[in-house]
Formats: sequence, structure tokens, C-alpha cells
Amino acid sequence: MGIRVHLAALLLFAWPCLVPRVLAPSSEPIHPSISALADRYVAIRLAADPTVADRSGLKGRQDELPNLSPASLRHFNDEEDTLWSELSKISPETISADDRPTYAVLKEALTANRGLRVCKTELWDLSHYWGWQTQFSRIAASQPVDTPEEREAALRRWASLPTYLHQDVENLKTGLAQGYSAPKSVVKRVIRQIDGLIVADPAKSPFASPALRSKDADFNAAFIKIVTDQIDPALKEYRAFLITEYLPRAREALAVSALPQGRACYEAALRKFTTLSRSPEEVFSLGEAIVAKNQTETITIGRRLYGTDDYTTIIARNKEAPGNHFASADDLLAFSRQTLSRAIEKSRPLFFHLPDQPVVIEPLPAFEEGSGVDAHYNPQPDPSKPGKYILPLDTWRSETRGDAEITVFHETIPGHHLQRALARQMQHTGDIFKLSFNSAYIEGWARYAERLSEEAGLYTTDYAKIERRVWPAHGMVIDPGIHVFGWSNQKAIDYLKATGQFDDRTASDLLDRIAVMPGQLTAYDTGGSEIFALRKEAEDALGPRFDLREFNQQVLEEGVVPLEELQAHVGTWIKEKAKNSK
Repeated sequence: MGIRVHLAALLLFAWPCLVPRVLAPSSEPIHPSISALADRYVAIRLAADPTVADRSGLKGRQDELPNLSPASLRHFNDEEDTLWSELSKISPETISADDRPTYAVLKEALTANRGLRVCKTELWDLSHYWGWQTQFSRIAASQPVDTPEEREAALRRWASLPTYLHQDVENLKTGLAQGYSAPKSVVKRVIRQIDGLIVADPAKSPFASPALRSKDADFNAAFIKIVTDQIDPALKEYRAFLITEYLPRAREALAVSALPQGRACYEAALRKFTTLSRSPEEVFSLGEAIVAKNQTETITIGRRLYGTDDYTTIIARNKEAPGNHFASADDLLAFSRQTLSRAIEKSRPLFFHLPDQPVVIEPLPAFEEGSGVDAHYNPQPDPSKPGKYILPLDTWRSETRGDAEITVFHETIPGHHLQRALARQMQHTGDIFKLSFNSAYIEGWARYAERLSEEAGLYTTDYAKIERRVWPAHGMVIDPGIHVFGWSNQKAIDYLKATGQFDDRTASDLLDRIAVMPGQLTAYDTGGSEIFALRKEAEDALGPRFDLREFNQQVLEEGVVPLEELQAHVGTWIKEKAKNSK
């Protein structure tokens, strides 16, 4: 079961303007104070983590890895605090409409980052989703090696990997001493991924990509020597630490509330992922309300298809339908690629134009198979290369055709890829928009795209129409249920299995995902519900003058902004259009 995740969730990507009116640069300059502060924020982000440049398309040094030392972290926090102090001196009332997105994005980034300090994540930062072992292998695969300078940079960067791992181990040891640790189940998944990175033939290592892509024999030999003499021993040493020292002391509980100041950490995580100041109780209640509404719609469809009003029976019959399954992993892959082709053609009436950048579907890398990583979209900052929807094939037996369709639309078009690629085609002032990320906007749009796909007739069967309704908003319930309200693992698994979307394995996979990204699963329907509400407001206010293509552009045109800024922007458009139409 793919839960449809934008795997770059914590890596800060952005979408610039989208509407035709922004193709030409604005004649009004960005407020100097705001633009200067935004540029400084970008600079300190790149200095703290040079790999941000690799992931965002920004220009930056490609000869370094992040510095994980406590001194480096303190320096970054001090820099953020200084920026916050200066930004706070700017009155929001003095900010022009053109400057407002920059201000909103910068303020949100500083607010979220400073709030998350209570979590001390650097002391328990092990993740099978966004850990170094998954991110660095991807960065190595895109490390430029065309020029002598680029090859020298590659040698310096990857020779420093052992230092990075040593710093990480020291932080994890400090965490154990202070009562911080990752869950045991997550640690085991990370160990399995590292096992896949340790290979007998250095040339087959995921970190060997720079050498395999270069025609410089001396560079190739030097790089393979780094893999053999430095990277491989460092990986083995890190793995040994996890097995012998860390795993025995890792926490049993999945809940972040098991850590010091766990409730405060969860509230900060909710704030970061949703950009709204809602309590866990409020999120939980809203999730239950949306689930109930979706169940009512499911019963209506199920009555027509299966002749029953029993929700459990409808879910079971839909899941068990022979036509809703795949014959093999290759069948799943081929079906998904065919679905993407259909999405490209049938989404055209929903937008003024589709992105020029292509998107492809590729299987999950072998070393990540079986580690619980879901289907996800990997954005590509270079528009000459395709974005990638990464599809796990090892779960083909439990996957359904209905869910496979939903996931393709969520991850590619009209979902994540369309959103990102269209934005990159446009010009936008300020590099900060290449770093802007919040899951409520990103995943909210993708959830909205699932509904658009149904409206456009993209789903080939009613299986998907049922499955599109049985999972959404459950994340708003189970996430705080686990992290704050004391749900046991078994209660959470039973809750997931009742949707018909999970078996024991996939439910366990999702629980570990919730453990390493507390709060993130609530963002999908937090954002989606806000976009749905804005559309309903526009339809009611504009009546026959409502244009779906125009509304979609209004949602997308400012890029990845906090939900409050999205509400303000679309609300202003509704009022102006209603006034001008009278």
C-alpha cells in the first residue's frame, strides 16, 4: 500500500510562481529588508548543509557534507535567532502584496525550525526514510564529475563521509546518555539499508556512481580507492555501532512522547508540518470528522457496487475483487506507467498548461527493498532531467489496481510532479523559494489532485473511487493517537487494517514511518481540507463565473507557502473576481 509521500519532506524544496502574469518580472522590487533577510537565510542553510544545493538546484559547494558537530549546530541556531530578531522588526502591515510570499515563507521557516529545537533530533536522528544512508546515495548518483574542479570536489566530499559518520555516532551516544533514542524497529530497518550499501565489489557500491560516470581513469581509480579504503570501513564501523551499542538501548515505544519533552516536541512537529497552531486534540477531532464523511460516501458507492450498506463488507469485497489485483511485479510497473500516460492526456483540461519537464516511474532501489519505504516522488531540480516516481515492487501481491492508480496521480500528474515542474518553468525572485517546504501545502495539493483525477475521469474502475475515500484523514487520527494519546501498536495496526488498505506488514511499515516523522501524516488532509474549503468558497461566491483552471493556478501560483498565506491569497482573488464581475 503506497501512502503517497513526497520523500523530500524534510529537505525544503519550493515552487515558484505559476500564472501567466508572472512570466515577465514584476516592475515592483521586493522589499530590500525582506529580500536581504531571505538571502541570508539561504546562505546559512547552505553553509550548514551543503547538500541542500544538490537537492534544490541552488548553486553551492559540492565538496562538503554537513557538519554535525554541536558547535556547528549552535552557530546555525544563533544565525537563525539573529534573523528572527531582524524579521520581527518588520511590520506585516507595511509589506506589499508582491513581497508577502517571501515574508511568509521566511517567517514560517524560522518559526518552525526554532520551535523544533525542543525535539533535539540531532541526538536520535536515525531514519529509514530520510536518513543519510538513503539521501547520500542519491546525492552521489548526481554528483557532477565533468570538469577537473568537479572531480576534485567529489573526491573531497566523499572522503569526508567517515568524518560525518563519526560525528553522527558521537551525537547518538550523547542522545543515549540523555534519554534520547530512535525506536528499535526503526534501527533494525536502518541496519538493513546499510547492509545493502556494503558490497564485496566497490564498483557496485551506490557511492561509486561518480567513478562509474567519469572517463578520467586517474579519478576513477582514486574514487574507488576512497570507497574501498574509507567509505566501506566507515559503513561497517557505523553498522557495528548500531548493532552492538545502539540497538540494545534503543527505545521500544514508537511515540515521541517517550522522549524528554515529548509532548512539546510533537506539538512543534505538528506546527512545522501543518503550518497551523492546532493542538493534537483539534487535529484528532477534525480527522475523525473527515473519516466519518468519507465513510458515508463510501457506503453510497458500495451500495451501488455490492448491494450492501455494511462498511466493513464493502471494504472487504473491494479489496478481494479479482480484477483489483496484479499478476506480478512487472504487471504493477507496466500498469502504473500506462496510468501515467493516461494522466498526462486527461489532466490537460484542468490546467492552462502541463509541465515541460517529463516524469518517469522507476522501481525502488534494491538496497531499500523490504525496509518499509513507500512509493514516493523524487523531484529533479534540473529541468532537462525527469522527475521520478519511485515505486516499490516487492509489495505487488498486496497492492491493488485502485490504489496504484491513486498513487500515480498523487505522485506525478496532477499531483507532486505537476506542481513542482510547472513552478520551475517560471521565473521567481528569491532563492528562498527553492528551499520552501511544508507538507500541508505539498501533500494537501496531492490529496486535492486525487479528487481532481476522479472529476476528470482518470480512474478506470470504481475500485479506486472507494479506496480514495477509505484512507484519507486516518493519518490525522492515528498519528496523534500513537504519539500523544497512548495508542498501543496493536490498536494502531487494527485501526489501519480496518480500512482494508493494510495487512500486518504494511501496517507495521506505516507505524515506523509515523515514528520517524511525528506529525507529518496529519498534513495531507490538513492541507487538502483547506484547499477543498477554498474551492467551495470560490464556487459559492462566483457561481457560473467560477473557472476550475483559474482556481488551480491561484492555489499554485505563489509556490509553497504556509496555509494562512494560501488562504489570504486565494481569498483576495475570490473577492476581487467577484467584485469585478458585478
